[in-house]
Amino acid sequence: MLLQSQDPVALREEIQKIMVTNGFKRECFTKILDYTIDLFESKGLGIDYYGYHNIIHELEVTYVTLLAAQWESMHGILKPEDFPYLFVAALFHDYDPEKKVDKPHELDAVKFVMTDEKLNSLLKDANIDKNLIAALIHRTTYPWNGEIKESTEKKIEDCLNQIQVAREDENKKEHYKKMGWFLSVTDRIAGYTLGDFPKALEMAQKNAHALAWHPYYIVRRSVAYFEDLLNNDAEMYQRVLRALPRDMRKNFTDNVLSFMKLREQEIQIEGSLVYDNAKFFAVIEPMSRRQDPEFVNTLSEIYHQLPKPLQFKNNEFTESVMAKDTILNTLRLGSDNGPVIGFTKGGPLETYKLRSEINDVNYGLNNTAFMEPLAIRMGYWGQSGGREMRLLFNMQAQAKGFKYLTSFALRDVISSRIKRREQIEFVKQFDPERWDYYRAALS
Repeated sequence: MLLQSQDPVALREEIQKIMVTNGFKRECFTKILDYTIDLFESKGLGIDYYGYHNIIHELEVTYVTLLAAQWESMHGILKPEDFPYLFVAALFHDYDPEKKVDKPHELDAVKFVMTDEKLNSLLKDANIDKNLIAALIHRTTYPWNGEIKESTEKKIEDCLNQIQVAREDENKKEHYKKMGWFLSVTDRIAGYTLGDFPKALEMAQKNAHALAWHPYYIVRRSVAYFEDLLNNDAEMYQRVLRALPRDMRKNFTDNVLSFMKLREQEIQIEGSLVYDNAKFFAVIEPMSRRQDPEFVNTLSEIYHQLPKPLQFKNNEFTESVMAKDTILNTLRLGSDNGPVIGFTKGGPLETYKLRSEINDVNYGLNNTAFMEPLAIRMGYWGQSGGREMRLLFNMQAQAKGFKYLTSFALRDVISSRIKRREQIEFVKQFDPERWDYYRAALS
């Protein structure tokens, strides 16, 4: 059993073992698996892509789908001959060659499956009907309600009508639809069955970052996601979970409960802030305090709640807090000596290694301060205080003689500041994240 692994090689080997165990030993299946991995890597969607829908997600879904199908084929709704179709559909269900946004675009995945010459050759060799693969991929559309559901059901019907046996046998068509429902559920639970809560939270952070959500929404939307699954897909959810090993069932249940507990904490924090009319204070921390190990540990704990792409100087965090050229202020609750619930940190642009795509004309001129993304303790996002920290950081940077400030922010936030005629401009935009690099003039 494969737990806590985000290694494509290990996932590949386990997927292959399941296929071989269930009688699918032909080389064409290995070629399909390797072709998928090569495609994702070549499009920048390998392990270095910090989005939710990367090659790890695709392989995790394939692994969990086949593992559950193995049990279901002996006890439930699936048959051994369904394996190759679930295998290919799971591998390609999120493949989007253009990747303009991280949210999967099933139409692009289906178009690729229907038109790619190499894949079609491999499918033909494996005696797999691409129309059924297309129908299964369409069924992974989320959310599954309203107009989206209605229009997708028509697409699925069109795909199934291209398959002679489904066209002539209504029972066969219903079976294929249940296969699609089965895949849609394994798609949504796979990663959460394969690890502990830190892994689950990292997945949620990846999803939020890649979809340009504010951190305020990470926990509440995760809870809504699970509630939708448990309420609207209860029958298939229970069937899939029952088909998985006990440790995986426990992982999923524990992770759902952990998200719900976090949401409960957020509500309690929000209620207490309103009840106590609590205020936040942005504070410039003296160097003596920045040398205090307990203070540094507090900042480190908050810092590691950020998505990884927003963690600058990860390997030298302690040193950066203590460095004399570092600009740092904290957000404290209740008073300027209250508990630290957030901070912002930065320094001379030249002391940072940014993404290779960024070509900042001011780099090397020593006139620009870089402000790292704000770090705020979970539960306190959206409760104000961020603006005060940013303004204080600007004042600190200006006092040190910097003429410009650069940082990253959501595209919509930068655009709204430009509309307010602030002295700010885009330097480099990034898709699909839409988390962009900007420059502001300090005046």
